[in-house]
Amino acid sequence: MDESELVVNGMTCAHCERTLRTELSEVPGVVGVDADATSGRVRLQHTSPVERAAVESAVTEAGYTVLSWTTDQL
Repeated sequence: MDESELVVNGMTCAHCERTLRTELSEVPGVVGVDADATSGRVRLQHTSPVERAAVESAVTEAGYTVLSWTTDQL
């Protein structure tokens, strides 16, 4: 399983966290999403490499901006 961590601009509350979890959980391959408004970080668990464009599109559709992205293979 792979994990990616995003730093997202604009997340300020629990509603923002839920919105991002909902949008990102629809990206093919994503099996888990943990969003933290306090730090602005979103951790994705995925079963295979996910398309960066699909993830960034989901974040943008939710009304936020990806500032950085890192991926770890587990």
